Amino acid sequence: MVLIGISHSNFPSMQQRILLASAILVFFANCQTYQGRNFAMKPSKPVNYLDSLLAAHAARLGPAFADPRAFRVEIFYTRIDRDARNRPHLQEFHWPQAPSSYFYPASTVKLPAALLALETLNQLGLPNTADMLTDSLPGISSAAETDTSAPSGKPSAAHYIKKICMVSDNDAFNRLYEFLGQEAFNENLHDKGYASARIVHRLSMPLTPEANRQTNGVRFFVPGNSQPALVQPPKYYRGPVPGTPSEAPEQAGKAHYAGDSLVQQPFDFSLKNRIALGDLHHILQSIIFPETVTSRQRFRLTEEDYRFLYRYMSRLPTESGAGDPKYDTAEFHRNYTKYLMGGADAGVQLPAGLRIYNKSGWAYGFLTDVAYFADFANKIEFLLSARIYTNTDGIIGDDTYDYETIGKPFLRELGAIIYETELTRERKYKPDLQRYSD
Repeated sequence: MVLIGISHSNFPSMQQRILLASAILVFFANCQTYQGRNFAMKPSKPVNYLDSLLAAHAARLGPAFADPRAFRVEIFYTRIDRDARNRPHLQEFHWPQAPSSYFYPASTVKLPAALLALETLNQLGLPNTADMLTDSLPGISSAAETDTSAPSGKPSAAHYIKKICMVSDNDAFNRLYEFLGQEAFNENLHDKGYASARIVHRLSMPLTPEANRQTNGVRFFVPGNSQPALVQPPKYYRGPVPGTPSEAPEQAGKAHYAGDSLVQQPFDFSLKNRIALGDLHHILQSIIFPETVTSRQRFRLTEEDYRFLYRYMSRLPTESGAGDPKYDTAEFHRNYTKYLMGGADAGVQLPAGLRIYNKSGWAYGFLTDVAYFADFANKIEFLLSARIYTNTDGIIGDDTYDYETIGKPFLRELGAIIYETELTRERKYKPDLQRYSD
């Protein structure tokens, strides 16, 4: 840097120099680059951008926007602008700026489970379609040697992932958790920089923390070969609870049920699964735009893996095809797992050209959705992740949550507001979305 026209007599004072240095630091802080391919990140909009946008639609967003702290609201929104070579340039917004409250991620932990299962099978040299037979773990988890929803009648990692993506199947996650093992599941996420992760239990199974440290033996068979291609013995993790300790209390509610007894204390989630919404948002970014993250953050997936994920993350239960599990579409309707913009409401008709690649979760009054929107008709795309806590009676475990009256409408309207904003936003280059087409 060259300073021009400053003589000794009018050289800036110490105070002026400090102000100048501060301005330079602020300038460079707003000119970040992605380390993966050094794609320039646009300078951020003013920090109140989302606040202003959402405030303009406050009536649509309901009470959650009026009191985001009480409803533990958090939003990540990433704009995407393509250059002349169709390379994505991302601009991320976060609202509110620094939420500190715990949220239970529920089924969103199934997304990293699917990614790590694909990555691990690649490292082992096994196809994800190989028969995956899980042995029983007496007193903890039963065997899984058949799957009537699969064409072969046998379970596989690929078929489990289809179930996770299409209807958020809990047993499918549990089988991938057992294959990965608690230690490797967490260490692999931490190694990739997702330090908030603490995935320590199966879903919808009332097991002790000790039982969840133990995972079943698994055998893999390649079709046509009667001998197993891999025999993985049961695992037991003896180390400390994975993940960094939380700085904030990991509690929710004012009372909770322990069996049939109502305990007049908040529910303690410190031994439950945990992962920050920002980490989930960036995990999704890493598979939609792998070129925008560092090599460390990337999952070791093949191009075939990516296309498989894109196909099933956007596929609806009503679109089940040959080789897919079949679902009762009265229960598993078209928007069953689509919370952002879809509202998990069968009556909502999404635009014909829009595909939503997402993973949602709901439990204990918490609702979360992590999504990539791609509108093939209007040529728009964006990333949007949000979570909300809807439990106005303050009791955990009574199954009386405000999903229908507060949570789902909030996520539906939030998705619609961002979509409408993106429809009117000018882009120098329209995105080529062919990579994500089914």
